[in-house]
Amino acid sequence: MECKGFLFDLDGTLVDSLPAVERAWINWATRRGINPQDVLDFIHGKQAITSLRHFMPGESEDAIQQEFLLLEQVEAQDTDGVTALPGAAALLARLDQLDIPWAIVTSGSIPVATARRRAGGLPEPEVFITAEQVKHGKPQPDAYLLGAERLGLAPQDCVVVEDAAAGILSGLAAGCQVIAVNAPADAPKRDQVDLLLTSLEQIAVHKTEQGAEIRLVA
Repeated sequence: MECKGFLFDLDGTLVDSLPAVERAWINWATRRGINPQDVLDFIHGKQAITSLRHFMPGESEDAIQQEFLLLEQVEAQDTDGVTALPGAAALLARLDQLDIPWAIVTSGSIPVATARRRAGGLPEPEVFITAEQVKHGKPQPDAYLLGAERLGLAPQDCVVVEDAAAGILSGLAAGCQVIAVNAPADAPKRDQVDLLLTSLEQIAVHKTEQGAEIRLVA
């Protein structure tokens, strides 16, 4: 694969935040009298506000926003067990070494995404797209289109690196190349991604005249 820049999802792609995510949402579901498994089956890859609206039908936007602020505070403060996924730190360091542009494009809010990036010990990107910056979250293409724009690149020149079904759909809809890492076997359009990985350690990046070349590591 060849590209000019990278657009990385955060949770599940660069950092393992699953225990913290599930703790927060299980507690929220229990408090609200909702089946926690129904919530966990829905939330991954989506903005928190989208999930809250889904599980709070008929409630006022003020009530939903209040729940969002409470949940955001919990998720930003609870980073216990949040770690960088294998190969993530080395890949970002390699891109910086080669002067290849990259961004983080997450469905999380600024406080939550910043806390998890720091907990994982990952560098701060020059372009950091969070939930506050897009009107329509994943699986809509807005976030990845904005990420490409902020890098000064055409979407087709970017590689989206994602783990969640919603993010894969978002990257494909944006017209980007897509690398799926540990994507669910039943993820829609999983067969349309450019590369399927189980770990970021499986790829190596090399500088070219056009940008970057991505190779599989044996």
